[in-house]
Amino acid sequence: MHDTNFLIENNAKHVWHPMAHPGEMREHPPHIIEHGEGVEVVDIHGHRLLDGVGGLWNVNLGYSCEPVKAAMIAQLHKLPYYNAFRGTTNSPLIELSYELCQFFRPEGMARAFLTSGGSDSVETCLRLARQYHRANGQPERTKFFSLKKGYHGTHFGGASVNGNANFRRNYEPMLGGVHHLPAPFTYRNQFETDDGAVIARKIAAIFEEEIAFQGADTIAALIMEPVLGSGGVIVPHETFFPLMREICDRHGILLIADEVITGFGRAGSESGSRLWGIKPDMMSTAKGISNGYFPLGAAMISEKIAVVIESAKGATGTISHGYTYSGHPIGAATALATIAEVKRQNIAANAATLGVQLLAGLERLKQKYEVVGDARGKGLMAALELVSDRTKKTPADKAVVQALYDRAYDSGVIVRTSGNNVIISPCLAIGSEHVNRILSALDLGLAAATEALNR
Repeated sequence: MHDTNFLIENNAKHVWHPMAHPGEMREHPPHIIEHGEGVEVVDIHGHRLLDGVGGLWNVNLGYSCEPVKAAMIAQLHKLPYYNAFRGTTNSPLIELSYELCQFFRPEGMARAFLTSGGSDSVETCLRLARQYHRANGQPERTKFFSLKKGYHGTHFGGASVNGNANFRRNYEPMLGGVHHLPAPFTYRNQFETDDGAVIARKIAAIFEEEIAFQGADTIAALIMEPVLGSGGVIVPHETFFPLMREICDRHGILLIADEVITGFGRAGSESGSRLWGIKPDMMSTAKGISNGYFPLGAAMISEKIAVVIESAKGATGTISHGYTYSGHPIGAATALATIAEVKRQNIAANAATLGVQLLAGLERLKQKYEVVGDARGKGLMAALELVSDRTKKTPADKAVVQALYDRAYDSGVIVRTSGNNVIISPCLAIGSEHVNRILSALDLGLAAATEALNR
């Protein structure tokens, strides 16, 4: 192992970081995180930080979850790897598939397809949607609908249904036959209202109009996040998801719930779909499934989909799709231990309770600082949107947002910034005192942002 001086000297010089400009990373190297303990991390300089990012929405149980670590070590010694392609499988994979179907039984899930992460899970759901319709005698159902500001990963399928130009522009042209609906965003929308129920009805009407124009018999699926995460933590009105579910049912369109972030407790429920009381046809999951300790995901499949594909003859029913690490035994063992801890600690309930405290604190900060245009959240996923003019909702520039980030970091809390949004997604195992620490750091950060804005 190289020493600290070597790491600092070579930081960002030989790697391109995801979601970053490599030139900027070389000029302003990122913080090097060296150690994790409980719900805190420590950087290479020994600066201890409450992790308000939760790894990246995924370290729900914190960094010291010993049952999960023990399960990984035991499986490493027993069977570090074997493939799950046709002809072989492994014991942890079999157990995990059972546990996942049990965990998501209220959502109607009956099968699991294991992947290496969220982008893989989305790609799998999109492919299976087309395969389902082909097996069901409707091969022309190939188009997809999604939401603007939605995020569905980085593969070409997921990037195509993404609703943010930042993740699309450099890689166009994207997959054909993809159409986007407005986001259910009360703060910024084209409908000139902040009434979430009205916005939901208007988006539903646009969807109906698009279905009539495109032809229902050409549309495979609608994919949506129950709470839009990377797009700025956009919480739809409680009527929105059920409205879209009903429209999909009426027109034979599949509904894919992208639960990569919201699955396993993040939004204050075991799934985002359960939060809104609906049963999707498929669910893409990842992140919290393994507490961030192993790259893993799962595409969850309803009985309706399973029956059609499993009954299809020959190639039409064959899943000609998979990953070398689908059902990795260490990953499966990790997920089994994680799910057991999620249930034992009732982590979703903790997220729901502390999410109320967090959002109330963010609202107080909004009242205190003009630089905050909006505060929003659900469970332990929340955001502050920074503006330079509250009346005009003019987004704050990069220097203002960076000032908040830097002051919060210096005060011992790490948060995530995306455009003019400050994202808060701490480990779900935090306590009330940790919420107060986050709010105190944001208070200092907003004071610094206000100073930067007024310069």
